Parts: sequence; structure tokens; C-alpha cells
Amino acid sequence: MDAINGNLDLWAEGITYTLLVFFGGGIIALVLGTIVGAMRVSPVPVARAVGTLYVTLVRNTPLTLVFFFFVFGYSALALPTLSNTVLGILAIGVYTATYVAETLRAGINTVPVGQAEAARAIGLPFGQVMTLVVLPQAFRSVVPPMMSVFIALLKNTTVAAGFSIAVLPQLQSTISNSHTRTGSPMEVLLWVALIFIALVMLLTWLQRSLEKRWRIAR
Repeated sequence: MDAINGNLDLWAEGITYTLLVFFGGGIIALVLGTIVGAMRVSPVPVARAVGTLYVTLVRNTPLTLVFFFFVFGYSALALPTLSNTVLGILAIGVYTATYVAETLRAGINTVPVGQAEAARAIGLPFGQVMTLVVLPQAFRSVVPPMMSVFIALLKNTTVAAGFSIAVLPQLQSTISNSHTRTGSPMEVLLWVALIFIALVMLLTWLQRSLEKRWRIAR
């Protein structure tokens, strides 16, 4: 327990930053992914092309390179200065949005075409057809795969440790390089793994709760 008791401040910081990157990136991914997913099924050819290009380029780029672009490339563009944490949140959010978009597109395709046609027949524009008719049903049908995307997002927060963002895996390096900290690197890594397992189990419980609630709502 030396790795815990002697470094409570670092553990608190690591958990806080891990959750910050997770929730911040998750919000960006959900909002941007929903927009891109709608573009992918849009009747407007330009919108479909832009959505397809975005998904193809970003999803096939390794996450580490996306982080490199945001953390190091951003500063070379003479734009307003942002912290590495904010840039890391943007990087993981933009990357994960592609998986959200594809998962949601699959859900959209499960909604009967007749419902969208009926909505258009009463005069609803494409935006309202999506937000009022299609997307609510699509989200219900993709709860398990969508939660898998967010579990992957949680695990991908570990990449941020390589870019000076104080997420949990960064603790191992901080403690190892300090002469005043206690705990072996292996013990630290084991505790980090246990925390991630607990967080994944929490997300799994949330998935089951949402499935149960929305199944009853149907």
C-alpha cells in the first residue's frame, strides 16, 4: 500500500485528469460524432462526402499521431495558447467522434425507412426528421456498441500520459523519478490497472441500466 498511502496527492490528481480527459473528450466525441453521423446519411452529396472524408482520414490515423498534431502541431500555427490537457481532450474527442459517427450511422440504418418518409410527408425538414424521429431511435438501438466506444475512449486516455498530461499512467514515471516518493513502479501500474477495471465495470453497469430503461420505454 506504500504506492497509495505515500502518494495520495498524485493519485487524486491522476484520477481527476483521467476523468477530465474522458468526460471532455466524450462530450466532444458525442456532439461531433452525432453531427458527422447525420452528415453520412444526409441527402446532400457534399455533406455525405465531407462526413466520409473526415471519418476515413481521422479513423485511419493512429491516435498517437492525432495527439502529436494537436499537442505539437497546434503551437506551430500561431493560435491562442492552450494547455496540453485541453489539446489532449480535443485530440481524443476528434478521434473518437469518428467511431461514434459510424456506430450511430449503423443505428440510423436500423430505423425503418417508412418512419423518415412519413415525417418528410408531413413537411418536416431533414434536420427535424433526424432529431425528432430518427436519432432518438438510433441511440436506443446502439447502446451496447456505443458504450464499447466509450470504454475504448477511457482506455485511450492512457495515451495522454506520453504528452505531459497528468493522467493515471503518468504516476509511474513521476514516482520512479522522485527520491521522495514511495512505491515500486510495478505496484503503481497494478493499482492503475485496478482503477481502470473499476471504471470499465461502472460503464458496463451504466450500459445495462440504459438498455433496461429504454427497453421498457419501448
